[in-house]
Parts: sequence; structure tokens; C-alpha cells
Amino acid sequence: MIWLGIDTANSPLSVAIVKDDVLLIEESSMMKVNHSLRAMPAVEEACRKAAITPSEIDAIAVSEGPGSYTGVRIGVTIAKTLAWTLDKPLYGVSSLKSIAMNGQLFNGLICPLIDARRSNVYSAIYRAVSDDLTAVMEDQHCTLEELLEKLKELAEPVLFVGDDVKLHEQVIREKLGDQVRFASFAMNVPRASSAIALAKLADQAEEVHTFTPQYKRITEAEANLVKKESSHE
Repeated sequence: MIWLGIDTANSPLSVAIVKDDVLLIEESSMMKVNHSLRAMPAVEEACRKAAITPSEIDAIAVSEGPGSYTGVRIGVTIAKTLAWTLDKPLYGVSSLKSIAMNGQLFNGLICPLIDARRSNVYSAIYRAVSDDLTAVMEDQHCTLEELLEKLKELAEPVLFVGDDVKLHEQVIREKLGDQVRFASFAMNVPRASSAIALAKLADQAEEVHTFTPQYKRITEAEANLVKKESSHE
């Protein structure tokens, strides 16, 4: 069985092809590139290097968010288009859980983190169980302070994973002290192969036409509209 994995949920871009549980190719970039221009060519290049045609793909896994609104939309749109065109099953996986997979050998809590600006973050707390991760705290948009208070209450060693962790490292150290560990730069890279690994554990595929990104918060434009409507009530 041949899987295509796509992760464009944030600045990094990752594409992978797995055949019969063997990783044929995975290309990831942490450079801030325009996913609208690079994502589809990256998929085409991965297929070429793996010596397969798109029609040979059996299933598609995509990072569904949370993360960058634009990045998430691009990846999901490409995945939905391919799934519909090729008539293949589509699986959406959490971008946070996918990043957390990089730390699944850590003996403790795993906390993926994506910056959401203004001292807010997208985050979750996981614990590794066999080949999967169990959520101690589900994916959510929250303040960094709320996240750190939760972790302090849990009082267990915690590994922070994700490229945006460095933006908050000082505050995290001050709050959690010896409780905290930080993943190496190599472990902070989202991997499309992790999206595939998680998709293989899913109970069923998505309904392609109704599948939507998981932003975990409304857009700023939507928030402004809500405020405007509330002011007129």
C-alpha cells in the first residue's frame, strides 16, 4: 500500500511517501517558503523520486491543523483535490499530534507548541502509549500561562517540541524549572511520515467533500464581525 503524506500547517513544509511500511522518500524544509507555490511541486517531485505515479497512491494523509490559516488551507485543499481526483481515501491528522510523534520515546509528557501570537499558543499534552499518543490535554488554543499552569499541576517531566518553542523558552524555563526538557532542532521539524503513521491508526477515512481544517479558533475577521454584531444588540 502506498501512502502520500502532506504537512503544510505552518512555515515548515513536509511531504512523504510510504510503501508497505517503508519510507521511500521524505522531504522537509524549515525555510519560510510560499506553500501555495511549493507544496504541489514538492508532491510531484516526491512521486518522481519514488518512481511512482499519482494514480498508484492508495491513501493520503494530511495535517489538518491547528496552525497557520493559510498553510492549513493549502495542505488540506491539495489533499482533498488529490483524494477526489484519484478517488482515494483521505485521512486528516492533528498537526500538533504529528509534531509530538517526534518525542514519542520520551518518558513523560510531550507538549507540542505552535505560536498563536499575543502570548497565545496552539498546544496539547500527550503521553506515548505503544505506537500511539494518548491526549492528556486535547488540542486547543490557549494562553501560554494557562498551558504552563496545567503542566505545573501535572508535576511530571515534560518535553516541549516544535520550532516555535524557542520563542517562549525563557518563560517556560522560569515557570517549570527542572520539570522541562526541550527537543533538539532536529526533532522540531514536522514530518509528513508521522502524519501517515497516525493516519494508519485511524478508524475510518474522512468524507472528502465535507472535510474541513481544524483551526481551533475563529479568524480575526470572524472575531471582529462577532464584536460588531454584539455592539449592535
